[in-house]
Amino acid sequence: MEAGIKHVMEIVVTDNDTAEFFEKGLMPVYSTPHMIQLMEMTARKSVQPYLDEGYGTVGTMVEVKHLASTKVGEKVRCESELIAVEGKRLLFSVKAYNETVMIGEGKHERYVINEKKFKERLFN
Repeated sequence: MEAGIKHVMEIVVTDNDTAEFFEKGLMPVYSTPHMIQLMEMTARKSVQPYLDEGYGTVGTMVEVKHLASTKVGEKVRCESELIAVEGKRLLFSVKAYNETVMIGEGKHERYVINEKKFKERLFN
C-alpha cells in the first residue's frame, strides 16, 4: 500500500446527526462526533480493498478542527487521502464540506491489524 489512495463519501444530515440528538438544548446542527465518524469511515473504506483477507484497520488518533455548522437536510462530503505509510501505521488527511464551505479538516491515524488475532486478544 502506498500514499495517495483517496476516497469520498457523502451523507445527508439528519436529526440523528445533530448535537441536539445527544443532548436536548444543544444546537440542531451536524455534530463534531458525527463528522469524525464520517472521516474515520471514509479513511477506513479507502484502504480496505488493498488489504489481504482477514485484515482491517483500527483508528488510533483523530486531530481535526470543526470549522463551520451544517443544517439538517444539507449534504456533507468527506474526502480522505492516505498521506503516509509507515509499516502498519497509516496516516490520512481528512476534509469535510457541506454544500457551500469546508466544515472540517485534519489528520487521522489508523493501524493495520489481523482481525482474528485482534479479537482473540480482546475476548480470550
